Amino acid sequence: MKRRDFLQKSISAGLIAGASLKLTGINSLFANSINSLEKDYDLVAIKGGEADAMFDKAISEFGGMKKFIKPNQTVVLKPNIGWDVIPENAANTNPKLVSRIIKHCFDAGAKEVYVFDHTCDEWTRCYSNSGIEKAVKDAGGTIVPGHSESYYQAVEIKDGKSLKTTKVHELIMESDVFINVPVLKSHGGARITISMKNLMGVVWDRGYWHRNDLHQCIADYVPFRKPDLNIVDAYAVMKRNGPRGVSKSDVVQMKSQIISTDIVAADAAAAKLFGFEPENVEYIRLAGEANYGQMDLSKLNISRLSI
Repeated sequence: MKRRDFLQKSISAGLIAGASLKLTGINSLFANSINSLEKDYDLVAIKGGEADAMFDKAISEFGGMKKFIKPNQTVVLKPNIGWDVIPENAANTNPKLVSRIIKHCFDAGAKEVYVFDHTCDEWTRCYSNSGIEKAVKDAGGTIVPGHSESYYQAVEIKDGKSLKTTKVHELIMESDVFINVPVLKSHGGARITISMKNLMGVVWDRGYWHRNDLHQCIADYVPFRKPDLNIVDAYAVMKRNGPRGVSKSDVVQMKSQIISTDIVAADAAAAKLFGFEPENVEYIRLAGEANYGQMDLSKLNISRLSI
C-alpha cells in the first residue's frame, strides 16, 4: 500500500488524533511485507488489531510462550505503570496487553506471575487508574508494590561508564523469567521511551540517571539483567508531551506491537515506528555500539504481520 493511500485510510478511520500528529514511521517499519522462509525470527512486528489479538498472533511466530517459560517457573512482568493517567492517554502500557501476556504465561505453566513498577506518580493511584492493577488481578497475576527502598538490592554494574552501582527490585533478581512490556511514547529527556528506558522502573534511584548522563546510564544498565522477552506496546502512541502527556490529543492510534528477545533491536524497530532513525536516539546508539544488541534492522530476520 502506498504511503498516500495508507494515510488517507488512517484518517478516514479516525486513527489520527489531532491534525498535527502523523503516522510517520509505520510504513518505514512495515515496508518489507515479504517475510523470510526461515522461521527462526529475531523480531516480530505486527499491526492492525487489538492489543490482545496482536500478541496472540505475534507470540505464535516465536513458537508460543512455552519457548520462554518452563513449568513452575516464576515470571515478573515490568509494564510502564509510572503515571496516574487513564489508559486512553497512553502514558502507561495497555492493560489489555498486560492481561493477555499473563494468560499466556500461565498457559505455558508459570507458577506465579508478578507485576510491578517503581512509579513516578503516587503508586496506588497509578496502579488503579492505569487499569493495570485490575487487569493483573483478573488474569490471576499478583500486583506488587515498588515504592519502598526495602524492596531493592544493591548491585554493581560492570563496565558501566556513568552507572557503576544501583539498587534493583528484588523480583528482577529472584524471578526465573523477566518480561519487559514498555509503551512507546515521546520523552522530553530521552526523545522516546521504549524497552531500555522502561528498565528505569526496576531501580530505586532514577534521579541519579537523570543527573549523570541519562542516555549513557540507560545503555550502561542493559547488560546487567536483560529481559528474556521485550514486548513493545504501540497500540496508542503518545507523540508529544511525554512521558506523562497532557490529553488524548497527544495520542495517535498506531495499533502496532513489536516483540523481540533483543532489547536493542526492539527499541530500534520501535524508533522506526515512531518516525526516528535508531542511531539518532542516543541510548539506542550507545547500546548498539557496545554490542548489547543489534541496532541494524537489516541484519535481523523480521516477521512483519497485519491483522
